[in-house]
Amino acid sequence: MFKIRTLDNGIRTIMQRVPYLNSITLGIIIESGSFYEDKNNNGVSHFIEHMLFKGTKNRSARQIAEAIDDIGGQINAFTSKEHTCYYAKVLSEHLPIAVDVLSDMLNNSTFDENEIEKEKGVIIEEINMYQDFPEDLAFELLNELLYDKMSLAMPILGTEKTVKSFTRDQIVKYFYEKYNPKRMVIAAAGNLDEKEAYNLLNEKFGSFNSNNFSLNNFVTPSYDYSPTFKLDGFIKDIEQMNVCLGFTGPSTYSEDIFPLMVVNNILGGTMSSRLFQEIRENLGLVYNIESSITSYNGAGMLSIYLALNTDQVYRVAKLLRSELVRIKQEYISEVELNKSKEHLKGSYILSLESSFNKMYEMGKCLLHDKKIETPEDVMKQINDVDMDSVIRVIDKYIDWNQLNISYVGNVKNKGAFEKELASILTGGEMSQ
Repeated sequence: MFKIRTLDNGIRTIMQRVPYLNSITLGIIIESGSFYEDKNNNGVSHFIEHMLFKGTKNRSARQIAEAIDDIGGQINAFTSKEHTCYYAKVLSEHLPIAVDVLSDMLNNSTFDENEIEKEKGVIIEEINMYQDFPEDLAFELLNELLYDKMSLAMPILGTEKTVKSFTRDQIVKYFYEKYNPKRMVIAAAGNLDEKEAYNLLNEKFGSFNSNNFSLNNFVTPSYDYSPTFKLDGFIKDIEQMNVCLGFTGPSTYSEDIFPLMVVNNILGGTMSSRLFQEIRENLGLVYNIESSITSYNGAGMLSIYLALNTDQVYRVAKLLRSELVRIKQEYISEVELNKSKEHLKGSYILSLESSFNKMYEMGKCLLHDKKIETPEDVMKQINDVDMDSVIRVIDKYIDWNQLNISYVGNVKNKGAFEKELASILTGGEMSQ
């Protein structure tokens, strides 16, 4: 079961004891990401994530790494569009060390001017690196098209221009505004004593940013958007064409999420899916083809990605259109429905073997004031998916009027290519 308690400064904690493990994964999840930024400070959340590893009043960057390396543990962090998460995985007996290091990073980071300037170079190189990955470029452009003027459209890393513009004052101000105890959760899963762990967390984190209870400076952007058909791409001298299709999808906690997961498995989410088997395995026309669901608190996307030879784009686009029309008209069979549900249940049970997954999922739920779901809750939701709910989500989300298309590849005539591709994928209804 989950144990939820609040530290003296308002930070909520959630813990799950898993007695058969020898380790604990501890995470600090903050409501900070590109979704909460604007065009002037885009990338600052990710920049702060880097800076917290660059030294504190008590430890150098090397000493932060060594403190965890020396006990055989792992420490890392990541920034998404809606969250920043710092986490450590250690043997149960070393939990005090993990807590001490992570609390030191949050309480005592120096944000040294010289380190800030050095890190600008590192992150700009990271941004430039993505230019070498056409799949990432295509998905980034798809986000821009689908989410349009909403802040979800902005990249997590920011841009070279915004990163270069960051000042220490700007970074520190953002840190104390967004790393607000009321917007933070500490989660832990593994072989722990909940009472001892809570006391330890309260000692080390209970005074963090304790004078900043006000949420006046924390404005949650709107999730309102009205997707319309759009198509755009980058011309790049590469061998393969990378194409992404994006429809709107359900938010993370929507009742539609599990029915659409079932549909996604059947469409292109697994190696046995329709798209993968027909277009890749049977016809050998693509290097890769897959569908996926990306969900946020108030928005989501059903996407299809394909990597293929430029000469095959139109042929594959016709086949893809045919499969989408077929699932819209004929839906799925009972056999496909049951197989997909079993796949979801198996994948979910396997994910529970990871203490990181346990930590992160229950931490996110608590952060957003959502019900902390037990495995039994999740299994019931999967089992409850029926043909009616599948038909509902297919009709709702596979909508040509909301289709967005992005591509990265070597195209000789951009206008003619886009017109033909749009005509094929929409059946001529939205051709440009």
